[in-house]
Formats: sequence, structure tokens, C-alpha cells
Amino acid sequence: MLTITTERLLIREYKESDFEELKMLLSDSETMRFWPQPFDDDQVHSWLEKNIRNYQDMGCGRWAVFLKANRKFVGDCGFMRYKIIDHFENDLGYIIHHPYWHRGYGYEAAKACLEYGFGSLKFDSVCANMAHDHLASQKVAEKLGMKREAQFMNPRNRNLLTYVYRISRNEASGKEGN
Repeated sequence: MLTITTERLLIREYKESDFEELKMLLSDSETMRFWPQPFDDDQVHSWLEKNIRNYQDMGCGRWAVFLKANRKFVGDCGFMRYKIIDHFENDLGYIIHHPYWHRGYGYEAAKACLEYGFGSLKFDSVCANMAHDHLASQKVAEKLGMKREAQFMNPRNRNLLTYVYRISRNEASGKEGN
């Protein structure tokens, strides 16, 4: 089972037994306010099962994020393959439960996943997409070195204006232009 550790976080593959903690995150209206709606039980099961399948099929997915100090579940971070605008992307996503906002956990988890994506997964490029008014998510993307490259009306999210941020492996390693 994949486990990534950072200074304060433990990031690992989901297990079926994570359902209740994941439900607490994905069904919370404050945490999910930038999504089409909070998830119901069936959507949480689908999210969990899809990611567990993706570990085998793609070698990655979204992962559970815990505090190292007390093993408290605080969020979800990792990769999905999504069609964004007109082609499939390695889309980095991060959801931190609202009681843990403004502590840098989203950035810390996303940075570790991004490094894993460029390292072990050998991605050439990674993007992140978020609603135009999700300023905290935009700040995380920018702090990761991503640049906003496109925008579109997102049919998966109420046709909201959505920004696409991207970083290449060369940009992430500081070799751009060499």
C-alpha cells in the first residue's frame, strides 16, 4: 500500500474501511461548497471504489490524508485522469476538511503528491482545475509553481467558470529553458 509522508502528514491509499471518514469530508456542505453539491452515500462509495480501482489500473488515484501526530483524517489529495476542455489530463486535486483549513495542509499534501507524480509516476505535466472563485485552491496551485493557462465553463460543476493551472516536470525541477 502506497504511503507518502511529509513533515506533518501521512498520505495513503484508501481502504474500504475509510468510508465513514471519507463521508464526513465529502458530505460536508462547507468543505464541498466549490463542488456541484456535497456527496451522498452512493457518491462516497463510488469515489472510494473508483480510487481503489485506479491504484491497480493507473498506479495512482486520490489518497487519504491524515495528521501524522494523531492519525486524524483531514482530507483527500492525489490524481485523477479527467477530460478537461478537450484532452485527458493528470489532474491534481486536494480537499481539506474545513475545520483544518488555513493551516497549510492542502499545500503540504499537494506538494508531496506533485513530487510523487513527477518522480515515481513519471508524469510530464500536471494540471489542477478549480472554480474561478476558489481563491484558496488557486493560491495552493500558484504556491506549487503552477501557472493559470486556461479557463472554461465546466459542465461537471454547474457550468461554472473554471480555471486550469499547469506545471511541467521541467518547470517543477527548475530546468525550464535549459
